[in-house]
Amino acid sequence: MEEQAITTAGARPDRVVVLDLLRGFAVAGMMLVANTGDWAHTYKPLVHADWNGWTPADVVFPTFLLSVGMALGLSFPRALETGEERRRFWTRIARRMALLILLGLALNATYNVAVALGATPIGPDAVPALRYPSILARIALCYGLAAALIVGTGRRDADGRTAINLAAVAGIAVAILLGYWALLRFVPVPGFGAGRLDQVGSLPTWIDRQLFGPAHMWAMGSATWQGPVTYDGEGLLGTLPSTANVLLGVVAGRWWKAGTPPLARTAAIGAALVVAGLLLDPVMPINKKIWTPSFAAMTGGWAMLALVALQIAARSPVLLRLMTPLRIVGASAVVAYVVSIVCQSAAGVPLNHTPGALTTQGWIDHVAESVIPDQWVASLACSLLLLGLVALALAPLHRRGVHFRL
Repeated sequence: MEEQAITTAGARPDRVVVLDLLRGFAVAGMMLVANTGDWAHTYKPLVHADWNGWTPADVVFPTFLLSVGMALGLSFPRALETGEERRRFWTRIARRMALLILLGLALNATYNVAVALGATPIGPDAVPALRYPSILARIALCYGLAAALIVGTGRRDADGRTAINLAAVAGIAVAILLGYWALLRFVPVPGFGAGRLDQVGSLPTWIDRQLFGPAHMWAMGSATWQGPVTYDGEGLLGTLPSTANVLLGVVAGRWWKAGTPPLARTAAIGAALVVAGLLLDPVMPINKKIWTPSFAAMTGGWAMLALVALQIAARSPVLLRLMTPLRIVGASAVVAYVVSIVCQSAAGVPLNHTPGALTTQGWIDHVAESVIPDQWVASLACSLLLLGLVALALAPLHRRGVHFRL
């Protein structure tokens, strides 16, 4: 049966293996992108696009957002009839959001600690201030907004529980992207006018500068290396189109909850979204930093295609076993991501205080190159080593069904 293809021993019976695989696929991608051995010898697919355009690295985060939505979709229908039931639900949502935001701030602080320990600042400030936006904060805001939209548009099922209204969810996702397109095109930005989509004059970048201040934004959010910070890749307004990616995952989760996953339908919608995003590119450039509607559509499509591919692969016992590291990492995705960011910050810390001392990253890459002559392969091997070590560390807990989730 189809349920057997997505449920596995060694995990709780209610775990959906394809969801763990999707999360693991996304987090593994994050680790490979963030923890290279040598930035000068990093394969192009593992490097984000500078501004407009995209690479496979840019698809990683939207894929994780789809998995967030899928998990949310799988949690419905649920009882929200009494005041106590609603209180428990919204308390859980608020707690998860708060923990994610605080954890995001704590991970941002690891960069400040690394600079204090001797790492070279990547931004224009020798003593950087704490960055406020983060990937985890965006996940939290998208998660909370998606939950509110599901409940607000939900319908009652035969048992009186709140169920997902798929038509409403899909319609809201489309409306969000259309509304965001209108904001980008028609809302005038003070001093710049309307319709600009660059690093300085676009509406999302302007809002972030007013709200957070350049000192508290992404240190590399500049048009030039170590130039003035003008944007943040996880800015506030970008939460809206990112939520559309989460809602797409909600739809997928609802389909999976219903029983046999509609793989052909999911693949068709995924392919259509990819094509739509690419066709929109000439009029609304694909851009991850401000999460343009074309980017949201295209990456949502790729994420759905990845979901289908993983589901098909999970039907094979051999392939499922080979994907065990992804399942392990995906089942404790937050832990794996935390390790990735901490290692990224620690990588720039010099091993000692002598002039020209190797950084932690440089030393690891040097060791890798002593074993692997090809610098490009050696750099990738450093990323794969970290991924393997994290999977090995989590494996004993995974076998006992112990997973770390907020």
